Amino acid sequence: MPERLADQQVAVAPADVKARLKESYDAIAPAYNSWTDQQSSLRLEYLEKLMEKLLAAKPLAGQMSLVLELGCGCGQPVTDRLLTTPDVFVTANDISSVQIEIAKENLAKHGRDRVTFVEGDMMALEFSENSFDAIVGMYSVIHLPREEQSEMIRRLARWLKPGGFLLVNFASENMPGVVMEKWLHEKGWMYWSGWGTEATLEKLKETGLEILIKDVIDDEVDAEFLWVLAKK
Repeated sequence: MPERLADQQVAVAPADVKARLKESYDAIAPAYNSWTDQQSSLRLEYLEKLMEKLLAAKPLAGQMSLVLELGCGCGQPVTDRLLTTPDVFVTANDISSVQIEIAKENLAKHGRDRVTFVEGDMMALEFSENSFDAIVGMYSVIHLPREEQSEMIRRLARWLKPGGFLLVNFASENMPGVVMEKWLHEKGWMYWSGWGTEATLEKLKETGLEILIKDVIDDEVDAEFLWVLAKK
């Protein structure tokens, strides 16, 4: 998320918000991937917290773990780290077709059977209840309009297996919507929203999830995020 002073508040998400986000991420993929590579420490720090829990829950060799990643981008660093763990299989979703193609190249070393790519809006995803051992969404759910975030939280809880883990970061501030016309790039139009820390935690608890970690952290780009690790 960009610096707050450059943001434009909007009460309602643009009707074409998903198409514009896809167009933006397709256009800025190289710049975004380079920027992410330099800002990866916090992502990896919280991913390790998840992996510690996930591996403790399945300590025996050969116990398969199914992970859903929302907003996989180019597959680095998060998807790549997930796949370095034996017996982890990832369903990787991203709205950007360009990023999906880059991710396929970046992750080919792990084998085609380890990762399934699903291109498109995360709100269009359909899975059965109790499908995943873990779900990860870093800097991705925040792109949904707030009402969709509420529904996505309910879906994530349903998709998790009993005992499964959820790792997602949300906007810590209450903001109906924020737009930036040129983020990282001339074609980098962006939209974010959020319910704020307290309301988001309440929505998670309403699904029955147990909150294990709820850290509000200023990251490297002068924006606060709520990092949540929860268990079903």
